[in-house]
Amino acid sequence: MNRFHIVKLGCPKNDADSDILRGILESKGYEYTSNPANANYIFINTCGFIEDAKKESIEVIFEYLMLKNEKKDLKVIPFGCLSERYYTEILEEIPELDGLYGVLSPYTIVDKLENGVCMYKDTEPETIYEYKARSKPSEYYAYVKIGDGCNRNCTFCSIPSFKGKPKSRDIIDIKKEVEFLVNNGVKEIILVSQDSCLYGVDNYKKQALPELLKTLNTIKGEFWIRVMYLHPDFLNKEIIETIHYTDKVVKYFDVPIQHISSNILTRMGRIKKKQDLINLIEQIRKYPSAIRTTLMVGFPGETEEDFFELIDFVKEIKFERLGSFTYSKEEDTPSYNMPNHVDEETKIKRQEELMSTQQKISSEVMNSFVGKTLKVLVEEQEDNVYIARTYLDAPEIDGNIFFKCKKKIKLGEFVNVKVTGNYEYDLEGEVVENEYSQFIKPF
Repeated sequence: MNRFHIVKLGCPKNDADSDILRGILESKGYEYTSNPANANYIFINTCGFIEDAKKESIEVIFEYLMLKNEKKDLKVIPFGCLSERYYTEILEEIPELDGLYGVLSPYTIVDKLENGVCMYKDTEPETIYEYKARSKPSEYYAYVKIGDGCNRNCTFCSIPSFKGKPKSRDIIDIKKEVEFLVNNGVKEIILVSQDSCLYGVDNYKKQALPELLKTLNTIKGEFWIRVMYLHPDFLNKEIIETIHYTDKVVKYFDVPIQHISSNILTRMGRIKKKQDLINLIEQIRKYPSAIRTTLMVGFPGETEEDFFELIDFVKEIKFERLGSFTYSKEEDTPSYNMPNHVDEETKIKRQEELMSTQQKISSEVMNSFVGKTLKVLVEEQEDNVYIARTYLDAPEIDGNIFFKCKKKIKLGEFVNVKVTGNYEYDLEGEVVENEYSQFIKPF
């Protein structure tokens, strides 16, 4: 029996690709094992976005190569973004590898593997695929890739160089995958792409995200839909209103603005500047909703004035959720050769100050929910405490709500919980009795 293990690194798009790969291999008679020591094949879905992610991917590759000392028949096969970006270098520097694939459809990877082609990179990245197989979900949420690639001109970003131009999947094909997941117990579908605002521009010649959401909303079952990665430059009124008015779509806007200083935004290659972004946020907040953003500190040329402008903005807007990262100097990007790079110590200091500011804001925002009743998705139980997520909380990156209940609650159920307290990023509450078995709209 050929047993395999998949290591998922990087973004949720890699998670979606990995689940498809697993499903294909299982359909071919391979057996998945959660213990890499029992595997004959270890597939490593790599990330090549920024320096920290690249280092992690390399470290993980060598970690699993060490297993070959004890298991001679083990095959270690990296694939994905790092493999695409540094294909030649990896072949030269790590000859111990048993296979290496670039950015390819999981179907292509399996086809090449079964035909004895262990090293392969296509002339163009192959980022999307038609849905034919996927592993049975083990979580109550699942990532579904609706597209990939990007043609934005962000000067700090290397992704277009190894993911290629934007490509979108067919609406009906996505619907088939979502139906499979919902029919197998998934309660939250998370749509991911490099820029979900781009969805449909290539194959439907328009921004087709609203049409996709309305189509998925017709699928029978009790589940949420969450959309990730909405580029602020192309997030329009139609998309905003569709998210607000479509029943099963949670009112959660993942909008990575990166900065607020118009000076820095210009250097980043962003179209919308400070006032444009403020107007966009106001448009979103015409209706109850949560906004998550991502901010970058230490971009070349970022002055103390620029940074403090960002801090003041964060204090004023009070984002429900916020993440940050320091600028990573990446070859093959326009920012690589820009003047006035910020030193690492200053970047780290600024990030710490930013997140300290957001920590206080988050505590204030969380406190504003005390006394309100929220619909939650119950996913775990530890002793007599249930762990769930609200519309505020994307898995793995946001918070949770914790509560006790005298009645037994089945994991994967939606329940109504009245918020009774808060932490800096999390909530606690109590179940509103006799209401937890019914499906209630996100708002």
